[in-house]
This record gives sequence, C-alpha cells and structure tokens, in this order.
Amino acid sequence: MNLSNFQLDLPNKRLEIASKLKSKLEKSRFAKTFLLFATMLGTSMVIGDGVLTLCISVLSAVGGIKEATSAMTEDRIVWVSIAILVCLFMVQSFIKYDPTVVKAINPKYIVDYFKRNKLDAWISLGGVVLAITGTEALFADVGHFTVRSIQISMCCVTYPSLILAYTGQASFLRKHTDLVGDTFFKSIPDQLYWPMFVVAVMAAIIASQSMISGTFSIIQQSLALGCFPRVKIVHTSAKYEGQVYIPEVNYLLMLACVGVTAGFKTTTKIGNAYGIAVVFVMTLISSFLVLIMIVIWKTHILLIISYIVVISSVELLYLSSVLYKFDQGGYLPLAFACVLMIIMYVWNNVYRRKYYYELDHKISPEKLKEIAGDTNICRIPGLAMFYSELVQGIPPIFKHYTESVPVVHSVLVFVSIKSLPISKVAMGERFLFRRVDPKGLNVFRCVARYGYNDVRNEKGPFEKMLIEKLKEFVAEDIWLTQKMVQDGESDKEHELNGGSDNKGVKQIDDGRIQEVVDRETEVIDRAW
Repeated sequence: MNLSNFQLDLPNKRLEIASKLKSKLEKSRFAKTFLLFATMLGTSMVIGDGVLTLCISVLSAVGGIKEATSAMTEDRIVWVSIAILVCLFMVQSFIKYDPTVVKAINPKYIVDYFKRNKLDAWISLGGVVLAITGTEALFADVGHFTVRSIQISMCCVTYPSLILAYTGQASFLRKHTDLVGDTFFKSIPDQLYWPMFVVAVMAAIIASQSMISGTFSIIQQSLALGCFPRVKIVHTSAKYEGQVYIPEVNYLLMLACVGVTAGFKTTTKIGNAYGIAVVFVMTLISSFLVLIMIVIWKTHILLIISYIVVISSVELLYLSSVLYKFDQGGYLPLAFACVLMIIMYVWNNVYRRKYYYELDHKISPEKLKEIAGDTNICRIPGLAMFYSELVQGIPPIFKHYTESVPVVHSVLVFVSIKSLPISKVAMGERFLFRRVDPKGLNVFRCVARYGYNDVRNEKGPFEKMLIEKLKEFVAEDIWLTQKMVQDGESDKEHELNGGSDNKGVKQIDDGRIQEVVDRETEVIDRAW
C-alpha cells in the first residue's frame, strides 16, 4: 500500500462489532483452542489435497499407456508412477533459489532488456554471446558423426543443459548480486564442488578435443582443394575418413594455445577474442548456407528471404557488439585469420597456376614423337619416372627436362599419385596403366591409387612394385591387342575357307605373341 493512499478507519458500527468479537475470543480459552485446531485442520487438508493431486495426476497420465499397449498392467502403472513421484521429489533439493528465472527463455524479456538498457544492452551482447559459443564444438566436423547424432545430442542434451546451467546461475545471482565474477563455482554446494570441478574440466577437455579434431579435418579438406601447404595426415579410423591426426598442425596449435594463455592470462580478454572468432564463423556459415539453399537445395525464395531476415538480424547484431571490444583482445582472431588467409591464398594461387600451366602446355603425341626422334637427343638405356598432377597427357616438365638434359631413357613412365575416398585399395587395383602413342617409344601413363588408410611402401619400394605391375600390364596389353587382331583375321580366314580349322595357325601365333611379350618385358628389366 502506498503511504499517500493510507486512510485511518474512523469509528463506525462495523468497527465496533469487530472489536467486541476480538475481545471475547482473546478472553475465551476454548475459542482460542478451537481456532488453533481448525487452522491446523485446514493446513493439513491443503497438504493432503496436494498429495492426492500429485498421485491422481501422475497415475492418470501414466495410465494413458494402457491405450497404447496391453502389456502395462495396473501394478506396472503404479510402479512407474511411484518412480516418477520419487524423481520429482528428489530434484526439489536442487531448487534453492528463484525458479521463476526460467521465464527468461521467453523472447519477450529480450525486448524488455533492450528497452531498459539501450546502448548498454547492445554492448553486453559481446559477453552474452559467450553463453552459446561453446555449442559450436558439436559441429566442428560432421565427418566424425552423423548429422542425426548431432541433432539429437544438441536438442536432447546440449540445449537443455545450457538452459538449466544459465537459468540456475541467474537465479543464484538474484540472491547473491555480489558474486558476479565467479557465479558458476560459487553457486555449487560445498559437498559437490570437487566433483563438479572435475566435470567442468572434463567438459572443457572434450570441447577442446572436438575443436582440435575439427581443425585437423578442415585442414585435410583444404589440402584436397589445394588451399593449404602439404602436411602429413595420419588417418586414425578405418571406417571414417574424417578422423585424422596431423602432427605438424597439432604442435603449432599447441604453441599457439600456450602463447595465448600466457599472453592474455585472464578469461575476460580471451573471451573477447573468442566471441569475435565464433560470431564471424557463424555469420559466414549462414551466408554460405544461403548460397546452398539457392544453388543446391533450390529453396523457395520466400523461405530464403525469411531466413536471411531472421538469422542475419540476430547474427549481425551480435557481430557488431563483439567488434566493439576489438581493442580489448578482439584483434587476435582477426590477425590470426589474416596470417592464415595469406598462407592459404598464396599456396592456392601457386597450386592453381602450376596445375593450369601443366594442363595448357601438355605435350601432344606428335610432339613427343618429334622429341624422341630429335638427332640431338640420345636414347639411353634406363627407366625414368616423371611425377605430375595430370592423369592424362605428357606434362611440360618432360620438354624442360630434354632441353636441359638432352637424353631420353628407353622406358618413360609419367606417374600421378591420387588419393581415393575409401579405406584401402587392393594391391591388384593400385596401379592403373595406359600406353602412350606411339607404342614404339615405350612411354606409359600410370595413376597410383591409395586409400586414406593405406600405408605406402608397405611391402617394398614404390618403384619396384610399379615396375612389376608395369610388366604385367605390358604382357596383358600385348596379348589383348594381338588376340583382337588374330580373332579378326581368323574370322575372315574362317569365312574364306568355308569354316576350316585354324588351330595350327593360332598355336603359331600364340608363340609369336609370347616372344613379343618376353622382348618387351626384357626391355623394362634392362631399363630397371
């Protein structure tokens, strides 16, 4: 009641009757005892009503299972109801502070918050965003888990846990407003402090491991696109291609983390940097998603516009807020990103220039024949291998080689090593050969195929295995070519002779074919 509205009741008939009744009750011992018991009875009835309400509500709700399955007997329904009631009462010990803080989930309070605080509310978003930044660790690399598993874990575990954690801390702060600096650990009961501390540390380690694994995977994908310098990739799973370990990147990340931790010292500055990095990533991902919706999913334009309006308004608001703290540590992720972008751009630019140069300056079979027939170039015994990204044609490096060293070996093999998105490639399918025309030059193309879990040189030197498979290919190629010619000639001969038997002719031809095979493989053996 406001003091300005207070009015003193003047003496009247109703006030007089009330005063007389109060006086009699105070003087009567029986009346006071009766009122006490009546009050206690009423209180007991309210409590009893509460017990009955709980029981009937839970039983009636659980009893609905009978409509879905006949396996639920009355006894089972009772025990299920009892279990629910026990759990319901067990959690009551955790509700120590204001439970109405759960209403903060309502978006209405966001609007009210901005109305009250205006500019300060916008600035505070840089700290608010840290409440959600840890969740993106779930999406560090979808290659480690399925999309469905991430969706289930996010909806059933992560999001409910976040809501409970932050609303619980908010409720604690409403009573202990002076403990803002370390709310999480201050809100933990003393007997649960160390177990909770262990859980918090383990959660931090798991989240960190997720980001490390995600970094490995994204660098692996960058390597496949030619956007990152070559590093050693160790596949840790035979089932999932995305589970990789990169030693060089691992140690560089370690040094970077140690440096940042030692340099910033406080979570406040690291939080400012972290917020900018995460919100930038979220904004970029949303932008790319719009492109995917247009190009791949072919989503209706109205849905795309709605997505842009809703998501971009939220993310750009957060982005503008975290950039406000640029000079308070927020410069670090931007500087780090600039350095990485320069490295990746330079590498990709050189990689593309090299690849397209080889593609545009491939040596034609006519040019190859011309080079091999040049009187200024000597043909010497031996085998030469030229490595290239091209899987077809002769790379221009061969021309540069002959200009610098005017010799051509008796056997030439142009090798391309390619990785396939499977665990292992069988040894019989490792090498794919093709003879380059003209055949008399003994020039071959070879594509060496490896799975992501294959170990190179596991049974011997790479070159030795390649030569053995090359001889097998030469033998098969000669037999196949000669047989096709022979079968064609035999068919004509069969028609001319009216179906006469040509077995003797074929036996002679088989012997000649084997002589050619032996001669060709001997050339390779001598060259090797």
